[in-house]
Amino acid sequence: MAPWEVLDLVCHHLDPKSLAVASCVCKSWLISMSSDHLWKPICTSNFPSLSTLKITNPTVPYRRLYVIGCSAAKRRRQTPPKPRLLLDNLIFTINIFSHNNSSSNSFCTLTKPGNELTLDPNGIFKFDIDVDNYDVFEALEDEEVVRVTWNVVLEGWRGVFGMMENCKGKGGVEGWFSEELPSPGCCCRLSAVACSGIVADLKLGFCDGRRKVKKVSVGILCVVNWRYVSVDDALRYLQHFLLPCAV
Repeated sequence: MAPWEVLDLVCHHLDPKSLAVASCVCKSWLISMSSDHLWKPICTSNFPSLSTLKITNPTVPYRRLYVIGCSAAKRRRQTPPKPRLLLDNLIFTINIFSHNNSSSNSFCTLTKPGNELTLDPNGIFKFDIDVDNYDVFEALEDEEVVRVTWNVVLEGWRGVFGMMENCKGKGGVEGWFSEELPSPGCCCRLSAVACSGIVADLKLGFCDGRRKVKKVSVGILCVVNWRYVSVDDALRYLQHFLLPCAV
């Protein structure tokens, strides 16, 4: 049996890492270890969707497709960095008001520093804010609609991000408000047309026959699974609008 045949037989028993190391021995080994007939079964078993790209471009070697697949998988497994923004750096400001065709009438204005918010035990970005002594709906007339504005302010008034602006309650669900949030501009050049996949969510908790607001619940929801995002994910999102982009 010729030496190259022995080498070919040995190659079929090597894992991808060993093949890559062996290909560094010399030029002839590089050619042998990079052969498509060796890398095709490896690529097909690990990344079936990538192996079909050979149909689009037959000149791309299977070894290259395997390397691309490994790099993509590694990036997906990476833990995102801790947010540079802290909850203690934020102040929530909420304004509840009625609106008709001619005027607006503010009923309730709340200001809540982040360090006074009670964290959810599941670590999600959802907070309940108690409200005292606000007779919110006593003077509402038929044509008036309740609206809310919710801003997140960076401490020291160094920045502000509008979570909701003059938002009208959802039809059929009294006291529930939601508004889609924009994509982070510094991470998405098409932010004007791209969706972020998350929404600002606000609910009013009533008492006394729905004439008073007892609490306000705020959070950020992911529309993919309709669950609240984690505190860290929410802070990573907000820092794009409140802090200068890291260079």
